[in-house]
Amino acid sequence: MRWASLTLQAKSEEDFGLLTKMLDALGFRSQDVEEYGHYRLQPFLPADLRLEVVHRKNPRVYPDLELTISDPDSAVEIIRKLGLETLEDDSGQSFCRNFDVRLPGGTTISFMGIRFNGDEPAHRPDVDGTLNAKGKTFGIVVSRFNSFITERLLSGCVDGLRRCGLGTSTKGYEVVRVPGAFEIPLAARKLAETKKYDAIICLGCLLRGDTAHYDVIVNEVTRGIGQSAQETGVPHAFGVLTCENLEQAIDRAGLKMGNKGFEAALAAVEMASLNGAIGLRASGFGKIAQRRQPSTVSQKQVPPPRLRSGLRPSGSGTSARNDKAKKSTKTKRK
Repeated sequence: MRWASLTLQAKSEEDFGLLTKMLDALGFRSQDVEEYGHYRLQPFLPADLRLEVVHRKNPRVYPDLELTISDPDSAVEIIRKLGLETLEDDSGQSFCRNFDVRLPGGTTISFMGIRFNGDEPAHRPDVDGTLNAKGKTFGIVVSRFNSFITERLLSGCVDGLRRCGLGTSTKGYEVVRVPGAFEIPLAARKLAETKKYDAIICLGCLLRGDTAHYDVIVNEVTRGIGQSAQETGVPHAFGVLTCENLEQAIDRAGLKMGNKGFEAALAAVEMASLNGAIGLRASGFGKIAQRRQPSTVSQKQVPPPRLRSGLRPSGSGTSARNDKAKKSTKTKRK
């Protein structure tokens, strides 16, 4: 099971409009309305969704939809501003607040909200990235070698970015072409260092041959892309195919195994969003290493511990000359 869709049925046209308006106001990301012959559908993409299956043992009427949400107090205010009435509002002093909403057409929604306890939430949600590319910019590095495959990867990549909200404009991404896969890390590093891009997408294709050349290039490309991402702090999506033969590459460029360029685009969009969500910054690895390394000036200015205590190091040239002078004085006295 790769994905699932939950469906809520509104009992009237008025309920449909009110329900979609309410979910949109509560923060669910609405998509374009889909019109069909016998029904109309409004998709929503919440930040987090869990499917629950329940069997009710008590014979009574239950709501059409049950939602567990965060910050129920704000949700109540939003619902009341929409002109909807809350029923059976259990707003005690506990960490939960439960209430129901009944729409004019008879559709009922039951909310169970979890309050925040001071600065700490009662249920701390995971930090996730979203598949929303709107307002972001991406750099795409694509290899010309094996262009029969890489051009298909590029096409899938651009399609993925547009499906995530980038639109049909080319302002949201820039394509940089390099001779082969070996040159991808350097170009990706240069793009990342400009700080103009929210994520870098690397696309290429390597096919195993009769020599060890394949293994050498694969290792260097993988290491270079990973090192660029870690040291610049800009997410890099790995869309370089490493296949045994051409048939495997074709399958991964739009046939049986999907399009890895499309998947790399989704990974880049999610990581770009996550990067902003958790406040990642450039690691500054080189600067940290320089700060940890003492400067040559400070090394020259600080004398060795034994000299600071007023003691001369044993076996030094000065000590040897003093011993020699003492011996010559004794010889003259004799």
